[in-house]
Amino acid sequence: MSPSSRLATLDGLRGLLAVYVLASHLLPFAALPAPLAPLVRAFSHGGAAVDVFFALSGLVIARSLARFDYRALPFLAARIRRLYPAYLPVLALAVAIQPLATGFARMPWIAPGSAAYSIWSGGWADGAWIDVALHLCLAHGLVPAALGPDRWVALLGAAWSLSAEAQFYLLAICLSRRHRAPPAAHALLALALAALLWRHAAPPGWQFSRAFLPERAQYFALGLAGAALLAADGGWRRYAAVLAAASALCWAHQGGAGLAAPLVWTLALALEAVPGAAILAPLRRILRSRAAQWLGAISYPLYLVNEPAQKLLGLALARLAAGNGAIFTAFWLPLGITVPVALAWVLHRGVEAPIQAAPRRRPAAMSADPAGG
Repeated sequence: MSPSSRLATLDGLRGLLAVYVLASHLLPFAALPAPLAPLVRAFSHGGAAVDVFFALSGLVIARSLARFDYRALPFLAARIRRLYPAYLPVLALAVAIQPLATGFARMPWIAPGSAAYSIWSGGWADGAWIDVALHLCLAHGLVPAALGPDRWVALLGAAWSLSAEAQFYLLAICLSRRHRAPPAAHALLALALAALLWRHAAPPGWQFSRAFLPERAQYFALGLAGAALLAADGGWRRYAAVLAAASALCWAHQGGAGLAAPLVWTLALALEAVPGAAILAPLRRILRSRAAQWLGAISYPLYLVNEPAQKLLGLALARLAAGNGAIFTAFWLPLGITVPVALAWVLHRGVEAPIQAAPRRRPAAMSADPAGG
């Protein structure tokens, strides 16, 4: 498979993952009957979906570096052109609504300690200008706990993954420039192992969040191994070795829940690498459907905008519902989906598509990560 070929199945996967993240931010606020509790639990793994995004990013960046002949400046220019046009207006929205309180007092059906409390943030912390500056340069994932334990999600929660992405871009450039070849997966696996050792040896103040690249390096390694597999530079046996090492690190970092992303990613690779497998045909058709492809096109702005859009919507509905969870939920579930999707479509059509269609010196790489499209 040539570096310029389009991975339509992975585009569809990206769209469905973005919807999954949206649902994981939506359901914890709903007043649902007890029999539907398993549904909430089924959509409580938004972090695992982002880990699959990281694997997708590893594949995408390997292909993108090759497309730009491993030249740092053109590659970084293309990445900035891809990330910032949608990111900046959503970040501005998040900053504008940050002073608003989370409003949980108007939602008595949400139990203290619920996952909802970790999704929305409200009010300015000390040194808010530092948070804005860090988010603008995507450096908020580099801050250890001693300098601000919540800085990695202080303004726009979804942006934590963009910081990890940016760190990966810089590392990938450093690893590929010397040999003019995609960075090797084992370098990322070594980084993930170092993070694991650091977690057990370093004092609490010098611990890092999951927005710090070494904490998620094993998923990027899976993406690099997948790129080699699809480029016919390595077979399934070589990929299996990386998968085994990455899975062991995922287990060590996150326990059994960490294995979800490697399994989903391997299945997604199989859909692309073995197109004739009849057993995979139904899933391939779903991911290549027009709906999945459309969601894939708007997935990056949808991933970014769902949290601030839902916060504004939720605060308004909580005021109107006046403590009635049933009324809140009746409006919250449909609007909490359609409003972010509509805003993402507007961002895609009004910002992303025109900028990507503008003349440029080199074609932008296909991207299947949260910052891709």
